Amino acid sequence: MSKVLVAFYWDCGRMGSVDGLFVTTPEELDAAYGKQVYFGEILGKHSEVYGDLQPKDITVKSDDPAFIDKLVEIIGSDNISGYNPLDYIEGDEEEEDEEDEEEYEEE
Repeated sequence: MSKVLVAFYWDCGRMGSVDGLFVTTPEELDAAYGKQVYFGEILGKHSEVYGDLQPKDITVKSDDPAFIDKLVEIIGSDNISGYNPLDYIEGDEEEEDEEDEEEYEEE
């Protein structure tokens, strides 16, 4: 599966901005577009940073597999720096909880 190095950026006005550099697949990105991302109070008390992830929020920096593999090897993670909005998509926890409940019921 091909991977891409992408940059994420949200301008949050006078509160500041949220950005990140991370590795993902184009398929994961496509699936995330339009979903709500909730960061909470990452820019300070009462900041409540959230919104729908849009293609304009993401910039593909590289799709070179050798470079991406080496970068991930050096850093030790797909999250290179900052925030990965895919980790903060609303609803994922509910889906995981439902899967856990189904597994528990089957036992």
